[in-house]
Amino acid sequence: MTARVLIVDDLLPNIKLLEARLSAEYFDVVSATNGPEALALCRDGRCDIVLLDVMMPGMDGFEVCTRLKSDPATMHLPVVMVTALDQPADRVRGLECGADDFLTKPVDELALIARVRSLTRLKIMLDELRARANTSANLGLSSRETNDGARGRILLVEDRPSSADRIVASMRDLHNIEIENHPQDALFRAAENNYELVIVSLNLTDFDALRLCSQLRSLERTRSVPILLLADVEDRPRILRGLDLGVNDYIVRPIDRNELIARVRTQLRRKRYADSLRDNVQAAIELAVVDALTGLNNRRFLETHLANALDQAAHKNRPLSLMILDIDHFKSVNDTYGHDAGDEVLKVFAQRIKRVLRGADLVCRLGGEEFVVVMPDTPLPVAARVAERVRAAVEGDKFPTDAAASRTIPVTTSIGLAERGDDANADALLRRADKALYASKAAGRNRVTAAAA
Repeated sequence: MTARVLIVDDLLPNIKLLEARLSAEYFDVVSATNGPEALALCRDGRCDIVLLDVMMPGMDGFEVCTRLKSDPATMHLPVVMVTALDQPADRVRGLECGADDFLTKPVDELALIARVRSLTRLKIMLDELRARANTSANLGLSSRETNDGARGRILLVEDRPSSADRIVASMRDLHNIEIENHPQDALFRAAENNYELVIVSLNLTDFDALRLCSQLRSLERTRSVPILLLADVEDRPRILRGLDLGVNDYIVRPIDRNELIARVRTQLRRKRYADSLRDNVQAAIELAVVDALTGLNNRRFLETHLANALDQAAHKNRPLSLMILDIDHFKSVNDTYGHDAGDEVLKVFAQRIKRVLRGADLVCRLGGEEFVVVMPDTPLPVAARVAERVRAAVEGDKFPTDAAASRTIPVTTSIGLAERGDDANADALLRRADKALYASKAAGRNRVTAAAA
Protein backbone atom coordinates (compact mmCIF):
# COMPACT_ATOMS: atom_id res chain seq x y z
CA MET A 1 0.00 0.00 0.00
CA THR A 2 1.33 3.46 -0.95
CA ALA A 3 1.52 5.80 2.02
CA ARG A 4 -0.19 9.17 1.78
CA VAL A 5 1.93 12.02 3.14
CA LEU A 6 0.46 15.39 4.10
CA ILE A 7 2.92 18.30 3.86
CA VAL A 8 1.88 21.35 5.89
CA ASP A 9 3.86 24.53 5.20
CA ASP A 10 2.89 28.13 4.51
CA LEU A 11 5.68 28.48 1.89
CA LEU A 12 4.96 26.90 -1.49
CA PRO A 13 8.65 26.34 -2.41
CA ASN A 14 9.10 24.22 0.74
CA ILE A 15 6.05 22.14 -0.19
CA LYS A 16 7.30 21.60 -3.75
CA LEU A 17 10.76 20.54 -2.55
CA LEU A 18 9.40 17.95 -0.12
CA GLU A 19 6.79 16.79 -2.62
CA ALA A 20 9.45 16.13 -5.26
CA ARG A 21 11.56 14.09 -2.85
CA LEU A 22 8.64 12.00 -1.60
CA SER A 23 7.04 11.47 -5.01
CA ALA A 24 10.36 10.11 -6.30
CA GLU A 25 10.03 7.38 -3.65
CA TYR A 26 6.44 6.61 -4.78
CA PHE A 27 4.62 8.23 -1.86
CA ASP A 28 1.29 9.92 -2.56
CA VAL A 29 1.50 13.55 -1.46
CA VAL A 30 -1.17 16.05 -0.46
CA SER A 31 -0.49 19.51 0.93
CA ALA A 32 -1.93 22.26 3.09
CA THR A 33 -0.70 25.80 3.65
CA ASN A 34 -2.19 26.42 7.09
CA GLY A 35 -3.30 24.68 10.27
CA PRO A 36 -7.09 24.63 9.78
CA GLU A 37 -6.74 23.21 6.27
CA ALA A 38 -4.39 20.52 7.57
CA LEU A 39 -6.77 19.55 10.38
CA ALA A 40 -9.65 19.20 7.91
CA LEU A 41 -7.61 16.95 5.59
CA CYS A 42 -6.56 14.76 8.51
CA ARG A 43 -10.13 14.40 9.81
CA ASP A 44 -11.25 13.35 6.33
CA GLY A 45 -8.70 10.49 6.38
CA ARG A 46 -6.70 11.93 3.51
CA CYS A 47 -3.25 11.02 4.87
CA ASP A 48 -1.20 8.40 6.73
CA ILE A 49 1.54 10.69 8.06
CA VAL A 50 1.93 14.44 8.55
CA LEU A 51 5.07 16.50 7.85
CA LEU A 52 4.29 19.65 9.81
CA ASP A 53 6.13 22.98 9.64
CA VAL A 54 6.44 24.63 13.05
CA MET A 55 6.65 28.29 12.12
CA MET A 56 3.35 29.19 10.44
CA PRO A 57 1.22 32.32 10.83
CA GLY A 58 -1.98 32.06 12.80
CA MET A 59 -2.00 28.48 14.07
CA ASP A 60 1.59 27.26 14.46
CA GLY A 61 2.74 23.67 14.18
CA PHE A 62 2.72 23.05 17.94
CA GLU A 63 -0.98 23.94 18.13
CA VAL A 64 -1.82 21.87 15.05
CA CYS A 65 -0.03 18.86 16.54
CA THR A 66 -1.80 19.30 19.88
CA ARG A 67 -5.19 19.38 18.17
CA LEU A 68 -4.41 16.33 16.04
CA LYS A 69 -3.32 14.30 19.06
CA SER A 70 -6.34 15.33 21.17
CA ASP A 71 -8.90 14.35 18.51
CA PRO A 72 -9.85 10.61 18.57
CA ALA A 73 -10.25 10.70 14.79
CA THR A 74 -6.65 11.83 14.20
CA MET A 75 -4.71 11.02 17.37
CA HIS A 76 -3.00 7.97 15.79
CA LEU A 77 -1.57 9.86 12.82
CA PRO A 78 2.26 10.04 13.00
CA VAL A 79 3.47 13.64 13.02
CA VAL A 80 6.98 14.73 12.05
CA MET A 81 7.75 18.36 12.71
CA VAL A 82 9.90 20.04 10.06
CA THR A 83 11.60 23.06 11.57
CA ALA A 84 14.60 25.33 11.67
CA LEU A 85 14.46 25.12 15.47
CA ASP A 86 17.13 22.72 16.72
CA GLN A 87 17.30 23.27 20.46
CA PRO A 88 16.41 20.43 22.86
CA ALA A 89 13.73 22.61 24.47
CA ASP A 90 12.00 22.95 21.10
CA ARG A 91 12.09 19.18 20.54
CA VAL A 92 10.74 18.54 24.03
CA ARG A 93 7.89 20.97 23.44
CA GLY A 94 7.00 19.19 20.22
CA LEU A 95 7.21 15.75 21.81
CA GLU A 96 4.95 16.90 24.62
CA CYS A 97 2.47 18.05 21.96
CA GLY A 98 2.54 14.51 20.57
CA ALA A 99 5.06 14.78 17.71
CA ASP A 100 6.83 11.56 16.75
CA ASP A 101 10.03 13.14 15.47
CA PHE A 102 11.77 16.24 14.14
CA LEU A 103 13.54 16.99 10.89
CA THR A 104 15.72 20.09 10.86
CA LYS A 105 15.79 22.37 7.83
CA PRO A 106 17.39 22.02 5.37
CA VAL A 107 15.88 18.55 5.36
CA ASP A 108 18.22 15.62 4.82
CA GLU A 109 16.66 13.51 2.04
CA LEU A 110 17.79 10.14 3.38
CA ALA A 111 16.61 10.97 6.90
CA LEU A 112 13.26 12.13 5.52
CA ILE A 113 12.61 8.94 3.56
CA ALA A 114 13.80 6.66 6.38
CA ARG A 115 11.61 8.37 8.98
CA VAL A 116 8.51 8.45 6.76
CA ARG A 117 8.89 4.75 5.94
CA SER A 118 9.46 3.81 9.59
CA LEU A 119 6.45 5.71 10.91
CA THR A 120 4.24 4.54 8.04
CA ARG A 121 5.00 0.90 8.86
CA LEU A 122 4.05 1.58 12.47
CA LYS A 123 0.77 3.24 11.49
CA ILE A 124 -0.19 0.38 9.16
CA MET A 125 0.37 -2.08 12.02
CA LEU A 126 -1.74 -0.03 14.43
CA ASP A 127 -4.47 0.46 11.81
CA GLU A 128 -4.70 -3.30 11.37
CA LEU A 129 -4.94 -3.84 15.12
CA ARG A 130 -7.62 -1.16 15.45
CA ALA A 131 -9.63 -2.72 12.61
CA ARG A 132 -9.51 -6.11 14.32
CA ALA A 133 -10.34 -4.56 17.68
CA ASN A 134 -13.55 -3.13 16.21
CA THR A 135 -14.91 -6.65 16.53
CA SER A 136 -14.48 -6.49 20.29
CA ALA A 137 -16.26 -3.14 20.41
CA ASN A 138 -19.18 -4.67 18.50
CA LEU A 139 -19.24 -7.49 21.04
CA GLY A 140 -19.47 -5.03 23.91
CA LEU A 141 -15.82 -5.05 25.00
CA SER A 142 -14.38 -1.66 25.87
CA SER A 143 -10.84 -0.63 25.11
CA ARG A 144 -8.53 -1.05 28.08
CA GLU A 145 -6.22 1.82 27.22
CA THR A 146 -3.35 2.53 29.57
CA ASN A 147 -1.80 5.51 27.88
CA ASP A 148 -0.09 7.61 30.53
CA GLY A 149 3.46 6.52 29.74
CA ALA A 150 4.30 6.35 33.45
CA ARG A 151 6.49 3.89 35.37
CA GLY A 152 7.63 1.73 32.48
CA ARG A 153 9.87 -1.32 32.71
CA ILE A 154 12.96 -0.58 30.62
CA LEU A 155 16.08 -2.52 29.66
CA LEU A 156 19.16 -0.40 28.93
CA VAL A 157 21.85 -2.11 26.84
CA GLU A 158 25.00 -0.09 27.47
CA ASP A 159 28.51 -1.37 28.22
CA ARG A 160 29.97 1.99 29.24
CA PRO A 161 29.33 2.35 33.00
CA SER A 162 29.50 6.15 33.07
CA SER A 163 26.91 6.50 30.29
CA ALA A 164 24.64 3.86 31.84
CA ASP A 165 24.82 5.54 35.26
CA ARG A 166 23.87 8.94 33.81
CA ILE A 167 20.83 7.52 31.97
CA VAL A 168 19.65 5.57 35.00
CA ALA A 169 20.07 8.62 37.23
CA SER A 170 17.98 10.73 34.87
CA MET A 171 15.05 8.27 34.84
CA ARG A 172 15.10 6.22 38.04
CA ASP A 173 12.42 8.38 39.65
CA LEU A 174 10.08 7.86 36.68
CA HIS A 175 10.71 4.31 35.47
CA ASN A 176 12.03 0.91 36.50
CA ILE A 177 15.22 0.69 34.46
CA GLU A 178 17.63 -2.25 34.42
CA ILE A 179 21.10 -2.33 32.88
CA GLU A 180 22.56 -5.08 30.72
CA ASN A 181 26.25 -4.41 30.08
CA HIS A 182 26.87 -7.65 28.18
CA PRO A 183 25.26 -7.18 24.74
CA GLN A 184 25.47 -10.93 24.04
CA ASP A 185 23.03 -11.55 26.89
CA ALA A 186 20.65 -8.71 26.06
CA LEU A 187 18.50 -10.70 23.62
CA PHE A 188 17.92 -13.54 26.07
CA ARG A 189 17.17 -11.12 28.89
CA ALA A 190 14.71 -9.16 26.75
CA ALA A 191 12.97 -12.38 25.69
CA GLU A 192 12.65 -13.67 29.24
CA ASN A 193 11.26 -10.48 30.80
CA ASN A 194 8.27 -8.31 30.09
CA TYR A 195 10.07 -5.08 29.19
CA GLU A 196 8.09 -2.23 27.65
CA LEU A 197 11.10 -0.55 26.05
CA VAL A 198 14.66 -1.50 25.15
CA ILE A 199 17.21 1.31 24.95
CA VAL A 200 20.30 0.30 22.97
CA SER A 201 23.57 2.18 22.70
CA LEU A 202 24.64 2.29 19.08
CA ASN A 203 28.31 2.34 20.12
CA LEU A 204 28.69 -0.91 22.01
CA THR A 205 32.27 -2.16 22.38
CA ASP A 206 33.14 -4.99 19.97
CA PHE A 207 29.47 -5.65 19.24
CA ASP A 208 27.15 -4.58 16.42
CA ALA A 209 24.18 -2.89 18.10
CA LEU A 210 22.15 -3.01 14.88
CA ARG A 211 22.47 -6.79 14.83
CA LEU A 212 20.94 -6.85 18.29
CA CYS A 213 18.10 -4.62 17.07
CA SER A 214 17.52 -6.94 14.12
CA GLN A 215 17.44 -9.97 16.43
CA LEU A 216 14.96 -8.24 18.73
CA ARG A 217 12.69 -7.62 15.76
CA SER A 218 12.99 -11.20 14.45
CA LEU A 219 12.18 -12.90 17.78
CA GLU A 220 8.46 -13.42 18.41
CA ARG A 221 8.58 -12.49 22.11
CA THR A 222 10.36 -9.16 21.49
CA ARG A 223 8.97 -8.22 18.09
CA SER A 224 6.57 -5.61 19.43
CA VAL A 225 8.86 -4.12 22.10
CA PRO A 226 9.90 -0.56 21.12
CA ILE A 227 13.61 0.12 20.57
CA LEU A 228 15.22 3.49 21.28
CA LEU A 229 18.77 4.04 20.01
CA LEU A 230 21.40 6.17 21.79
CA ALA A 231 23.63 7.61 19.06
CA ASP A 232 26.32 10.15 18.30
CA VAL A 233 25.95 12.85 15.66
CA GLU A 234 28.37 11.08 13.31
CA ASP A 235 26.26 7.89 13.49
CA ARG A 236 23.73 9.22 10.99
CA PRO A 237 24.09 6.40 8.38
CA ARG A 238 23.68 3.73 11.06
CA ILE A 239 20.69 5.55 12.58
CA LEU A 240 18.97 5.48 9.19
CA ARG A 241 19.82 1.81 8.80
CA GLY A 242 18.36 1.17 12.25
CA LEU A 243 15.09 2.84 11.27
CA ASP A 244 14.92 0.54 8.25
CA LEU A 245 15.46 -2.46 10.54
CA GLY A 246 12.52 -1.48 12.75
CA VAL A 247 14.06 0.77 15.41
CA ASN A 248 11.29 3.03 16.73
CA ASP A 249 13.22 6.14 17.75
CA TYR A 250 16.64 7.55 18.54
CA ILE A 251 18.24 10.31 20.57
CA VAL A 252 21.58 11.95 19.84
CA ARG A 253 24.30 12.58 22.40
CA PRO A 254 24.85 14.71 24.42
CA ILE A 255 21.53 13.54 25.77
CA ASP A 256 19.12 16.13 27.09
CA ARG A 257 17.29 14.64 30.08
CA ASN A 258 13.93 16.21 29.25
CA GLU A 259 14.09 15.05 25.64
CA LEU A 260 14.98 11.51 26.73
CA ILE A 261 12.07 11.46 29.17
CA ALA A 262 9.68 12.75 26.49
CA ARG A 263 10.80 10.20 23.89
CA VAL A 264 10.57 7.33 26.40
CA ARG A 265 7.07 8.43 27.40
CA THR A 266 5.97 8.51 23.75
CA GLN A 267 7.20 4.96 23.14
CA LEU A 268 5.56 3.64 26.34
CA ARG A 269 2.23 5.22 25.44
CA ARG A 270 2.30 3.72 21.97
CA LYS A 271 3.33 0.28 23.27
CA ARG A 272 0.54 0.24 25.85
CA TYR A 273 -2.03 1.36 23.31
CA ALA A 274 -0.98 -1.42 20.89
CA ASP A 275 -1.08 -3.94 23.75
CA SER A 276 -4.61 -2.85 24.66
CA LEU A 277 -5.70 -3.39 21.06
CA ARG A 278 -4.14 -6.87 21.00
CA ASP A 279 -5.84 -7.73 24.29
CA ASN A 280 -9.20 -6.69 22.89
CA VAL A 281 -8.67 -8.71 19.73
CA GLN A 282 -7.79 -11.77 21.82
CA ALA A 283 -10.81 -11.20 24.06
CA ALA A 284 -13.05 -10.97 20.99
CA ILE A 285 -11.68 -14.26 19.66
CA GLU A 286 -12.21 -15.96 23.00
CA LEU A 287 -15.70 -14.53 23.33
CA ALA A 288 -16.58 -15.98 19.93
CA VAL A 289 -15.53 -19.54 20.80
CA VAL A 290 -15.71 -19.76 24.62
CA ASP A 291 -18.75 -20.19 26.84
CA ALA A 292 -18.63 -17.30 29.29
CA LEU A 293 -20.21 -19.18 32.23
CA THR A 294 -18.18 -22.39 32.24
CA GLY A 295 -15.03 -21.33 30.39
CA LEU A 296 -15.41 -24.29 28.04
CA ASN A 297 -15.41 -24.00 24.28
CA ASN A 298 -18.85 -23.38 22.83
CA ARG A 299 -20.94 -24.90 20.06
CA ARG A 300 -19.37 -22.69 17.37
CA PHE A 301 -15.92 -24.00 18.22
CA LEU A 302 -17.21 -27.58 18.38
CA GLU A 303 -18.66 -27.43 14.88
CA THR A 304 -15.31 -26.42 13.38
CA HIS A 305 -13.16 -28.68 15.54
CA LEU A 306 -15.31 -31.78 15.16
CA ALA A 307 -15.36 -31.57 11.37
CA ASN A 308 -11.56 -31.20 11.27
CA ALA A 309 -11.04 -34.00 13.80
CA LEU A 310 -13.24 -36.37 11.79
CA ASP A 311 -11.37 -35.54 8.57
CA GLN A 312 -8.05 -36.30 10.23
CA ALA A 313 -9.34 -39.53 11.77
CA ALA A 314 -10.68 -40.71 8.41
CA HIS A 315 -7.45 -39.77 6.64
CA LYS A 316 -5.35 -41.72 9.16
CA ASN A 317 -7.97 -44.47 9.59
CA ARG A 318 -8.01 -43.87 13.34
CA PRO A 319 -10.96 -44.20 15.75
CA LEU A 320 -12.79 -41.20 17.22
CA SER A 321 -15.59 -41.28 19.77
CA LEU A 322 -18.00 -38.62 20.91
CA MET A 323 -19.77 -38.26 24.26
CA ILE A 324 -22.91 -36.20 24.94
CA LEU A 325 -23.74 -35.46 28.59
CA ASP A 326 -26.92 -34.06 30.04
CA ILE A 327 -27.38 -33.00 33.69
CA ASP A 328 -30.30 -35.00 35.05
CA HIS A 329 -33.39 -33.02 36.14
CA PHE A 330 -31.58 -29.70 35.73
CA LYS A 331 -34.85 -27.79 35.38
CA SER A 332 -35.79 -28.78 38.91
CA VAL A 333 -32.49 -27.34 40.17
CA ASN A 334 -33.39 -23.94 38.71
CA ASP A 335 -36.99 -24.18 39.88
CA THR A 336 -36.11 -25.25 43.44
CA TYR A 337 -32.90 -23.36 44.18
CA GLY A 338 -32.93 -20.51 41.65
CA HIS A 339 -30.93 -19.71 38.53
CA ASP A 340 -27.86 -18.60 40.48
CA ALA A 341 -27.66 -22.09 41.98
CA GLY A 342 -28.19 -23.56 38.51
CA ASP A 343 -25.27 -21.51 37.16
CA GLU A 344 -23.09 -22.73 40.01
CA VAL A 345 -23.99 -26.34 39.21
CA LEU A 346 -23.05 -25.80 35.55
CA LYS A 347 -19.66 -24.34 36.49
CA VAL A 348 -18.82 -27.12 38.96
CA PHE A 349 -20.05 -29.75 36.49
CA ALA A 350 -17.66 -28.37 33.85
CA GLN A 351 -14.77 -28.44 36.33
CA ARG A 352 -15.42 -32.03 37.38
CA ILE A 353 -15.65 -33.49 33.92
CA LYS A 354 -12.52 -31.63 32.81
CA ARG A 355 -10.66 -32.96 35.83
CA VAL A 356 -11.23 -36.62 34.90
CA LEU A 357 -10.91 -36.31 31.13
CA ARG A 358 -7.65 -36.85 29.29
CA GLY A 359 -5.53 -34.05 27.90
CA ALA A 360 -6.34 -34.90 24.29
CA ASP A 361 -10.12 -34.82 24.88
CA LEU A 362 -12.05 -31.69 23.92
CA VAL A 363 -14.99 -30.71 26.12
CA CYS A 364 -17.56 -28.14 24.97
CA ARG A 365 -20.83 -26.78 26.27
CA LEU A 366 -23.40 -27.55 23.61
CA GLY A 367 -26.05 -25.37 25.21
CA GLY A 368 -28.20 -25.33 28.34
CA GLU A 369 -27.27 -28.34 30.46
CA GLU A 370 -25.83 -30.36 27.53
CA PHE A 371 -22.11 -30.93 27.04
CA VAL A 372 -20.05 -32.70 24.38
CA VAL A 373 -16.68 -34.42 24.63
CA VAL A 374 -14.66 -35.28 21.49
CA MET A 375 -12.19 -38.14 22.07
CA PRO A 376 -9.67 -38.62 19.25
CA ASP A 377 -7.83 -41.95 18.82
CA THR A 378 -10.43 -43.55 21.10
CA PRO A 379 -12.42 -46.67 20.20
CA LEU A 380 -15.88 -47.11 21.71
CA PRO A 381 -14.89 -49.57 24.52
CA VAL A 382 -12.25 -47.13 25.81
CA ALA A 383 -14.68 -44.21 25.49
CA ALA A 384 -17.20 -46.16 27.57
CA ARG A 385 -14.68 -46.52 30.40
CA VAL A 386 -13.89 -42.80 30.24
CA ALA A 387 -17.61 -41.97 30.26
CA GLU A 388 -18.19 -44.16 33.30
CA ARG A 389 -15.37 -42.36 35.11
CA VAL A 390 -17.02 -39.03 34.27
CA ARG A 391 -20.43 -40.24 35.46
CA ALA A 392 -18.98 -41.44 38.77
CA ALA A 393 -17.11 -38.16 39.32
CA VAL A 394 -20.32 -36.20 38.91
CA GLU A 395 -22.32 -38.44 41.23
CA GLY A 396 -19.54 -38.87 43.79
CA ASP A 397 -19.91 -35.60 45.75
CA LYS A 398 -22.86 -33.29 46.16
CA PHE A 399 -22.71 -29.95 44.36
CA PRO A 400 -22.43 -26.67 46.31
CA THR A 401 -25.16 -24.15 45.53
CA ASP A 402 -24.73 -21.58 48.30
CA ALA A 403 -21.34 -21.25 49.98
CA ALA A 404 -22.66 -18.93 52.69
CA ALA A 405 -25.35 -21.42 53.73
CA SER A 406 -23.17 -24.48 53.07
CA ARG A 407 -26.02 -25.84 50.96
CA THR A 408 -25.37 -28.77 48.62
CA ILE A 409 -27.51 -30.89 46.30
CA PRO A 410 -27.01 -34.26 44.60
CA VAL A 411 -26.38 -34.12 40.84
CA THR A 412 -26.13 -36.93 38.30
CA THR A 413 -25.61 -37.09 34.55
CA SER A 414 -26.83 -39.21 31.66
CA ILE A 415 -24.36 -39.95 28.85
CA GLY A 416 -24.61 -41.12 25.25
CA LEU A 417 -21.65 -42.40 23.23
CA ALA A 418 -20.98 -42.98 19.55
CA GLU A 419 -17.92 -43.86 17.46
CA ARG A 420 -17.32 -42.43 14.02
CA GLY A 421 -18.60 -44.54 11.16
CA ASP A 422 -17.43 -44.89 7.59
CA ASP A 423 -19.26 -41.71 6.60
CA ALA A 424 -17.15 -39.58 9.02
CA ASN A 425 -20.01 -37.08 9.15
CA ALA A 426 -20.23 -34.72 12.15
CA ASP A 427 -24.01 -34.38 12.09
CA ALA A 428 -24.50 -38.14 11.82
CA LEU A 429 -22.11 -38.77 14.72
CA LEU A 430 -23.89 -36.20 16.91
CA ARG A 431 -27.29 -37.72 16.07
CA ARG A 432 -26.16 -41.23 17.03
CA ALA A 433 -24.65 -40.02 20.31
CA ASP A 434 -27.79 -38.00 21.04
CA LYS A 435 -29.95 -41.07 20.41
CA ALA A 436 -27.80 -43.03 22.88
CA LEU A 437 -28.23 -40.19 25.41
CA TYR A 438 -32.01 -40.46 25.20
CA ALA A 439 -31.69 -44.20 25.73
CA SER A 440 -29.82 -43.48 28.99
CA LYS A 441 -32.60 -41.15 30.09
CA ALA A 442 -35.32 -43.65 29.16
CA ALA A 443 -33.53 -46.34 31.18
CA GLY A 444 -33.67 -44.29 34.36
CA ARG A 445 -30.87 -41.69 33.93
CA ASN A 446 -27.47 -41.57 35.65
CA ARG A 447 -26.00 -44.11 33.25
CA VAL A 448 -23.88 -44.50 30.10
CA THR A 449 -25.28 -45.87 26.83
CA ALA A 450 -23.20 -46.56 23.71
CA ALA A 451 -24.76 -46.35 20.26
CA ALA A 452 -24.66 -49.44 18.11
CA ALA A 453 -21.86 -49.42 15.55
